[in-house]
Amino acid sequence: MAYGSGVMRTELMLLDRDPAVVALVCRPVELVWREESKVVGHAPQLMARLQDGSGLLLDCAGRSGPSARLAARARVVADAAKAAGWSYRLAGPPDPVLVANVRWLAGYRHPRYAAGPRMPALVEVFASPRPAVEAVCELGDPIAVWPAVFHALWSGVLRVRLDEPLHERVVVSVARQEAEAA
Repeated sequence: MAYGSGVMRTELMLLDRDPAVVALVCRPVELVWREESKVVGHAPQLMARLQDGSGLLLDCAGRSGPSARLAARARVVADAAKAAGWSYRLAGPPDPVLVANVRWLAGYRHPRYAAGPRMPALVEVFASPRPAVEAVCELGDPIAVWPAVFHALWSGVLRVRLDEPLHERVVVSVARQEAEAA
């Protein structure tokens, strides 16, 4: 999907990673309204369709935050989204550590990295939170296991704090919904 800024790229990755999001589209709709004697229009940058059938409209502010024009339009779009039963978010520049972590994990989003038959062992070894490298070495050849761990972190099977730098000793655990299913 095309993106126009680093903020938008990061928001796309975060939405792609969110299990509640079932579809994404760029510039899905243009809203047009009157302000005094002139016609004003705005097309939110992204829309996510959520599992519950609702939607999320999203605009991305630049590195210096939203302009006065975007902030004013955001208020109108938020009201329109609410009237449609959707939500609206104006995303600002994300935390650089979050961006780096999500970009790294996005490189492992393809199903070829999934644990496949190793999934039960992967879930079991992280049943209690522990440093990633310990569990990886316990599971076998690190060259084969690390990609499966990164894919499981991307897909939400495993969890880790994304606001702290990823490294081999980062504490990883099974995500709550996966633990409840086991």
